[in-house]
Amino acid sequence: MSTNVTVTCRDLAELLPPAQLACRLLFQECYKADILNIFITETYRSQARQNYLYAQGRTRPGQIVTWTLSSNHTSRLAWDIAVSPPQSLYDVTTLKKVGDIARRLGIIWGGDWTGSIDRPHFEVKSSWKMPTGYKLEGVVIVPSTSKMKVQLIVEDKKEEIKVTQMWNPASPAMRTATEKYITQAVNNGIIQESHLKDLQNGMMTTDRLLGLYITIQLRRGLL
Repeated sequence: MSTNVTVTCRDLAELLPPAQLACRLLFQECYKADILNIFITETYRSQARQNYLYAQGRTRPGQIVTWTLSSNHTSRLAWDIAVSPPQSLYDVTTLKKVGDIARRLGIIWGGDWTGSIDRPHFEVKSSWKMPTGYKLEGVVIVPSTSKMKVQLIVEDKKEEIKVTQMWNPASPAMRTATEKYITQAVNNGIIQESHLKDLQNGMMTTDRLLGLYITIQLRRGLL
C-alpha cells in the first residue's frame, strides 16, 4: 500500500473485517436493486493523508474537502463511493438510493448526518454484524473504477467443489503458479499488493482467491 498522502487507497482488504463484509453486503443489495453504476473511491486513509486533506482549503490551496482531522477512514471502518457516467460523480438520487439500502443494513450513511452531510460516505462500528435475514449470496464484485459495474456471481455447488479441489495450498507447484498470477496482477496495478502478501503468509481462502480471479479477469476484459 502506498504511503504517498496524495494517493487514494481503494482496496477493501485494507478495511477491518466487519467493514469489508458490510461493504460487500451493501454492494450486493445494490446489485439486486439494479444499482450497478457505483464504485469505491476510498477505503483506508492514513492519518497523514487525513491531515493532508484537512489542510486543503485552509493552509493549502483548493476547496475544503473534509471538516475533521478524525475520520473512521483512519480506523479502517469507512469507505466512500461515487457514481459512474453519464450521471454526475455524486448524483444525489443514486446516493440516496444507496443510503436507503445502507440504513436497512445497519450501515451508517453520511447523508443522514446533520450539518456536515457527506452522501458518498459510509461506515460501520467495529461491532457491526450482518442483520438477520441477509447473507452473501455469491462473489460480490465491488468496482474501484467507473469502468466496471457491480456484479454478483453465484456459483453452483458443483463449481464450488471444483474450485476447492483446484486450490490446494499444500501443493508447491500450485502455490508457485498462483503467486506468479497474483504478482503479475499486482505489477499491472489491477489489485493491491496486500493480496499477494496474504497469499505468501498462508492467509488466502478459496472464496477470496475466486473473487480475485474474477476481478482480475474482468479488468483484463476476459469475462
